[in-house]
Amino acid sequence: METSILALEYLIQGFRLSCQAEGKSPRTMEWYTAFLLRFLRFLQSNSLPTILGYIDKGHIRAFIRYLQTEAKTPHKGMPLSGHTVQGYVRTLKSFFSWVMREGYLASNIMAGIPVPKAPNKVINSFTAEQIASLAAVCQRENGTGHRNLAMLMLMLDSGLRVSELVAIEHNDVDLEEGTIRVRCGKGARERLVPVGSVVQKLLWKHINQSRPQPISKKITKVFLSYDGLPLTRSGVQQMLRRCGKRAGISGVRCSPHTLRHSFAKNYLLNGGDIFSLQKILGHSSLASVRTYLSLFSADLKKQHQRFSPVDNMADNKSLYLQLRASAKK
Repeated sequence: METSILALEYLIQGFRLSCQAEGKSPRTMEWYTAFLLRFLRFLQSNSLPTILGYIDKGHIRAFIRYLQTEAKTPHKGMPLSGHTVQGYVRTLKSFFSWVMREGYLASNIMAGIPVPKAPNKVINSFTAEQIASLAAVCQRENGTGHRNLAMLMLMLDSGLRVSELVAIEHNDVDLEEGTIRVRCGKGARERLVPVGSVVQKLLWKHINQSRPQPISKKITKVFLSYDGLPLTRSGVQQMLRRCGKRAGISGVRCSPHTLRHSFAKNYLLNGGDIFSLQKILGHSSLASVRTYLSLFSADLKKQHQRFSPVDNMADNKSLYLQLRASAKK
């Protein structure tokens, strides 16, 4: 096989095209490509081979060690988190599995290289008071107050990712059924997300009364900027940061992802089960949802202390006497 075909740079392009054909989201392909190109630059800068067949497990382990000890984030220059390092290693595993399936290698050099463990990350969420403060600030925004309030409450009530929020179109909203159709979910998985009556009313008012006139009839997104253009992810993120600053919120990051965490936490505390939570959040497995269960265990324990079935049944006089007699044995 020609050496040029086995060049890592060439194979990265082929892997990207394969991911595109499989229906991977543009954002996923962007991550894969960025991670693999960083691996390529690491090999080049350390005078290591970049031709398939010459790359071995030692080179892979050296790259992982570099990610853990020296690598920085592109924009802020901060050390990579354990979860980001995991993302790199999982990307390499996907890439070399593809390389093997395509017949470029006889065996997978990533076999036996585990995904490094990452420390459990504390997931902060908003308190009811912080949500109230954010809502009050949103309503005071000139011209965009109701739109911002509708977005805030929709994310809090549904756990939508910011990319999913800005992609919502008119035809995706069914206010009678109280559902939002998410067409651009992670992994290109379409799903229906339910919303409560309060959010239904907020959305109806936004769509019918406060939504700016789009600059083109072809624009059908629900959430638009003041000048009639579709809102972007960064636009929503900046709005939340601005509102958080004006509300004086500290100790928690004002971001769409924090609203997603807040939804998951309150859904569980209010009696929701992890299986329906998994479907609403759009996770392909229960692993991520179980993370919420472990991280919010203290809150769940407090909730159980309030609603413990046996403790509450003990108010029944006959049961109380039986339990008391049993405790003395």
